[in-house]
Amino acid sequence: MAPEYFVKESRVLLTIALPKGKLEELSLSLLEKIGVSVKKERGRQLIFQDDDQTFRFLTVRATDVPVYVEHGAADLGVVGQDILTEQEPDVYQPLDLRFGYCRLVVAEPKERTITPGSLLRVATKFPRTAEKHFQGKGQSVEIIKLYGSIELAPLVGLSDQIVDLVSSGRTLLENGLVEVETILTSTARLIINRASMKTRYHEIKPLLRQLTDIDRGEVASA
Repeated sequence: MAPEYFVKESRVLLTIALPKGKLEELSLSLLEKIGVSVKKERGRQLIFQDDDQTFRFLTVRATDVPVYVEHGAADLGVVGQDILTEQEPDVYQPLDLRFGYCRLVVAEPKERTITPGSLLRVATKFPRTAEKHFQGKGQSVEIIKLYGSIELAPLVGLSDQIVDLVSSGRTLLENGLVEVETILTSTARLIINRASMKTRYHEIKPLLRQLTDIDRGEVASA
């Protein structure tokens, strides 16, 4: 049975955009702790509801979550801080969910020596974040946008360095790369559409409160 603080006043469900993969699983596990139960057929449903038909979920690419939320196709979403920093969407970011930890780092081949003041070629999926980082250091760079296999770029001469996400750093080591510096650390964040925060505040507020209480270790059993 749905928790009493999620009583629906209309048939329009709150829509939550979730990123495909591990973050989706962790998000649903977190929601389960506050009484939101979902029996999803893994890997098949892109749109689904919780068992009590209180929420509608959208399964999308992680980079698309802010787009769905900012433009109102979803009321809320879960997305990594790395993507928020890159895209800078116009959404509320009220809560760090404290899972999905990773780091956005600069890395390069072990044997490479960078000449001070020289133009660097940097391959990355995060061109805006990378460019801002190097500009802040006064370093001239050519940013090369890639969509995958970023570690390959310096190994075949496409770039001098890369900017990419790491968790353990094992993939870098396996490809003969070493970390130079960390640009930012990232965890999953709850984001909210600005219009929804006003028009559906009475529905969003209790969800936000319960998720905050979990973070504080104060959530009560349903």
